[in-house]
Amino acid sequence: MKKTIATLIAGLFATAAFAQAPAPAAATTPAAAKVEAKQEKQAAKAEVKETKAAAKADVKEAKHTAKADVKEAKVDAKAEVKEAKADAKETKKEAKAEVKEAKADAKHAKAEKKAELKATTVAAATPAPTK
Repeated sequence: MKKTIATLIAGLFATAAFAQAPAPAAATTPAAAKVEAKQEKQAAKAEVKETKAAAKADVKEAKHTAKADVKEAKVDAKAEVKEAKADAKETKKEAKAEVKEAKADAKHAKAEKKAELKATTVAAATPAPTK
């Protein structure tokens, strides 16, 4: 963008220089007018060429910047996916541990209930001693 602006400013100064050049009295002849028109045309062509080159450079730079931004976004996205997978894995591991603990607690409670029931049955089956 800076190159484009600089080129345009340089073109304006060049145009102003041609426009302010004092025309000699003999320059009013058709041949002199033709030469002057040719020079102005060449200057305009050069200015257009420079502007096109500057614009092309700006486009190239913009493409490069855009590619770099896309590449960086892809890297960030991959990192986020990797982190999310790790979090999911950890959550799954924790859930499995909780299920295992719950099963162990249930098994323990069942064993206690069974022992309690057995103790109650044994106590009921044994006659009370009489004195």
